[in-house]
Amino acid sequence: MRFGILSTAGIARTALIPASERSEHEVTAIASRNVDRAETVASELGIPNAYGNYDTMLADAPIDAVYNPLPNALHAEWTMRAADAGHDVLCEKPIGVDTQQAREMHDYCEAQDVTLMEAFMYRFHPRTERAAEIVSEDLANVRSGSATFTFSLRGNPDDIRLDPDLAGGSLMDLGCYTVSAMRLFLGEPERAYATSADTRNAGVDSQLTGILEFDSGATARIHSGFDTPFVESYRVEAENGWLEAENVFGADHDQTVSLEYSVDGRHAVEEFDPVDPYQREVAHFADAVDSGSGPRIDREESIRNMAVIDALYESADRGEPVSLS
Repeated sequence: MRFGILSTAGIARTALIPASERSEHEVTAIASRNVDRAETVASELGIPNAYGNYDTMLADAPIDAVYNPLPNALHAEWTMRAADAGHDVLCEKPIGVDTQQAREMHDYCEAQDVTLMEAFMYRFHPRTERAAEIVSEDLANVRSGSATFTFSLRGNPDDIRLDPDLAGGSLMDLGCYTVSAMRLFLGEPERAYATSADTRNAGVDSQLTGILEFDSGATARIHSGFDTPFVESYRVEAENGWLEAENVFGADHDQTVSLEYSVDGRHAVEEFDPVDPYQREVAHFADAVDSGSGPRIDREESIRNMAVIDALYESADRGEPVSLS
């Protein structure tokens, strides 16, 4: 599969493009609003075609699919434009600004007969797959979960993650991972409650803490923020044991990671050799397109994740729990 990249965003330069080149697929085009910038990055990364306009790349580039790492508020517009050009789309998380937009994006891509997948690359790491297996098959009657994703944006007042016009905020940028993880392990919540703070007076949440309640009586705590040092973790607790891990959402391709758990009194630590989750994500996306099968992060998955995010924001605004039923 030949990919075109919308923008020279850091995640594309440092993660997706190198991952594609390590796979059976390739990046054949990149576009920026600044043609000099596009040409510089293309030269640095060995990309044969550079464009100073997104529309020109979509219309003229020798590509099969598009990777969309633009700011959150631009995901829908440029995903739909890529679909108009007949290109399948791998779109960065969160897929849109809200549930309605996520649904509209999938409706549009389905009408154009192209595949759309939200890029939650952590879901393709073998450790995530193993953790989900343990929770599903070995932990009995899960009672609680927690997930945290934070890093500091102190000293970066102009970061796009703090821009309300670009759908910034810690829940959108980081908390979407924690919601995804708790849904993966515990299922679909029935109710959400959240509190948030805008410590930068930026117009977005710089930190948010939420509680998700499930029909089984289980609960999950999620936390995201730009005010404190780097933490990526999750933990699941059940009647017969527990599971936990660190550095869970963005493991580097050369990083060995571990998963610790206890089941029925048996304690274990499993280590996972370095693997590139972006490479595995690209391969899965390409396979889903080629086979015509639905991708792992499909329409239902993206819409349900966005619905929980919407409920958390609504709860934080109202100061009371919000039903998801």
